[in-house]
Amino acid sequence: MKPILEVAGSFGIGEQYVEMYGRYKAKLDLSIGRDLRDRPNGKLVLVTAMNPTPAGEGKTLTTIGLAQALNASGVPTIAALREPSLGPCFGMKGGATGSNKAQILPSEDINLHFTGDLHAITSAHNLLAAMIDNHIFQGNSLQLDTSRIMWKRAMDMNDRSLRQIVVGIGEGNGSVHESGFLITTASEVMAVLCLSEDIHDLKERLGRMVVAFTVAGEMVTAAQIGAVDAMTVLLKEALKPNLVQTAEGTPAIVHGGPFANIAHGCSSVIGTKTALKLADMVVTEAGFGADLGAEKFFDIKCRQAGLKPDAAVLVVTVKALKYNGGVPKSELDKPDTEAVRIGLTNMSRHLDNIRKFGVPVMVALNHFNGDTEEELAIIAEACDRLHVRMELSDVWAEGSQGGLQLAKTLCSLIEENASQYAPLYPLELGIKAKAETIVQEIYRGAGIKWTAKIEAKIRELEERGFGHLPVCMAKTPYSFSDQASLLGAPEGFTVQVRDVTLSAGAGFIVVHTGNVVTMPGLPKAPAAERIYLDENGEVAGLL
Repeated sequence: MKPILEVAGSFGIGEQYVEMYGRYKAKLDLSIGRDLRDRPNGKLVLVTAMNPTPAGEGKTLTTIGLAQALNASGVPTIAALREPSLGPCFGMKGGATGSNKAQILPSEDINLHFTGDLHAITSAHNLLAAMIDNHIFQGNSLQLDTSRIMWKRAMDMNDRSLRQIVVGIGEGNGSVHESGFLITTASEVMAVLCLSEDIHDLKERLGRMVVAFTVAGEMVTAAQIGAVDAMTVLLKEALKPNLVQTAEGTPAIVHGGPFANIAHGCSSVIGTKTALKLADMVVTEAGFGADLGAEKFFDIKCRQAGLKPDAAVLVVTVKALKYNGGVPKSELDKPDTEAVRIGLTNMSRHLDNIRKFGVPVMVALNHFNGDTEEELAIIAEACDRLHVRMELSDVWAEGSQGGLQLAKTLCSLIEENASQYAPLYPLELGIKAKAETIVQEIYRGAGIKWTAKIEAKIRELEERGFGHLPVCMAKTPYSFSDQASLLGAPEGFTVQVRDVTLSAGAGFIVVHTGNVVTMPGLPKAPAAERIYLDENGEVAGLL
């Protein structure tokens, strides 16, 4: 690894902006954005994926490797990524920093506590929860309805037993009422931090967050609880973007970490905008498949931040094609050309969807040793038929050298095709209409089943002036539908909505579908069982 000051200096980042966290990690002072505001922006590229296997398809890996390859090709490039959550690190997926020759470093630090951002977000979230309950205990002057406290607790770990709890039990311990825990990545504080433009915007957004209702049915905000200034103090360092490097010394701004199945799934606006002022090209990613992360990137992040993406790269793997073609995950290593052909319908739909946003797109085929020549040929032929450029990506094994052709083709795509980016729907549509547009246009479902209770909730939100907000769909990442087992490219299904919640500070309405939960559980064999310190005191097993 290079000293982080050397990495910063390679892109003209002066020492006055660099706040060191050891030799290899740093935060960038927020003044850098103000000082560089007159510089032109670089090009913005989104890396997304088809619907994945449970192990993921290497979207972060491809983002890192592509950024390295662009730099090796003479295009100054910065990767803009999300911070990993401890939940997946110790749960199903393990680490989230890429691997082998396409990873960000120091990977163990980034996967674990990093610079403390997720701890700060968790602390700010729970401070607000404590102040709400203390307000009730101290006389409840706002007349909060204890049956309508919307603000739960948060922690950065998978723990299903905390989804629903009762607080205040025991004499003198406050009001007894139901509550629960979210994983920190689902907290509205996380979304607020990631969408804020500066410290003033952060404070304003925190103040708008709706946390409870009064007995008279009026909304109560964090500002009314009196928590905003203290929360801002807790978040002031976390708002600064983090600077690290890839395995080849390419700068990477790693900041914010909302999940894309239960939140908006994109790294911070501040990090992305800072990178755009420093580099000719910024390669960023959005979580899970394009039906989740990419849709939210285009409809929420880019719309709110005024960003215009120049291109998108769809990551595809042979395994994901086979998985969507009906092969069980235990047999994905076996050749199966017929399943690949069936799975191509999933890839094709994602390509069509990205084009609906007016953004040029290409395919990066993340190459594994077990891929057969026949399987690769089938994918190449399909891309030709779909008039989309495709390149093999060998960045895991070869680093930048395994992505040079991918980088070259991406540059040609951008040069030859001007982005006509536009969101999928106008904000003037009602909440139901916006959600139904996503279901029909992106998922290809027939529509949504709304209960009378949820329709009444939507009417109330619109009457209170929130109907103009975009919607953030909470949905399984494994299917276009709300049913994880419905793989491939299903059509005509009906999405079941079980709740609609307001994130007034983040600036969107969350539509909860299927059985997606905001506090995940650990799998039968969690990754935590394989993580340990070796005889040299080094972290092992955190892949």
